[in-house]
Amino acid sequence: MTRLILASGSVTRREMLRQAGLTIEVVAAPVDEAEVKASARAEGIDAADTAVILAEIKAQRISRRHPDAVVIGADQMLVCDGTWFDKPIDVAAARAQLLALRGRDHALPTAVVCFRSGSRIWHHVETPRLWLRAFSDTALDAYLAAEGEAVLTTVGGYRVEGPAIQLFDRIEGDWFSILGLPLLPLFGFLRQTGALI
Repeated sequence: MTRLILASGSVTRREMLRQAGLTIEVVAAPVDEAEVKASARAEGIDAADTAVILAEIKAQRISRRHPDAVVIGADQMLVCDGTWFDKPIDVAAARAQLLALRGRDHALPTAVVCFRSGSRIWHHVETPRLWLRAFSDTALDAYLAAEGEAVLTTVGGYRVEGPAIQLFDRIEGDWFSILGLPLLPLFGFLRQTGALI
């Protein structure tokens, strides 16, 4: 069996892979995401390519230390009318972010990159679109009370697999990508390389 490493501290990504039956190690790669994003914006790089860059940096760093493994890096951006959103720093920031997204649609460019022996061997990007409904302030406050600090773990300030789904009108795109990892294309690649049966 090929050794697989997830270069991410994301609990959601780790659990997605484990629930799908993969034996995977987790080795988080700390990255100054704010610096990478600022540099990408200054260079005119779009959000999807920035997600690839972030995923690549994570995977490459871990791959250098574990050249025998296939290292999986992933990242996700949120874009609404040209504005890039980050993980909120506190619940008040999550509330402000969700108010900014209320009644509007946004994109979630989600990238996955695989490295082996320090070199990129594959990558893929999905861009789901999501529409938040024009929910009331009361509905938003009830959601934030139910989720608490869990809203700080995602770029959108929401987890669609939880109570936040009530804030949405419509979702288009791959469910796994919305959660942060395009599983089906990744599994297809891993089967081609013999890492999965």
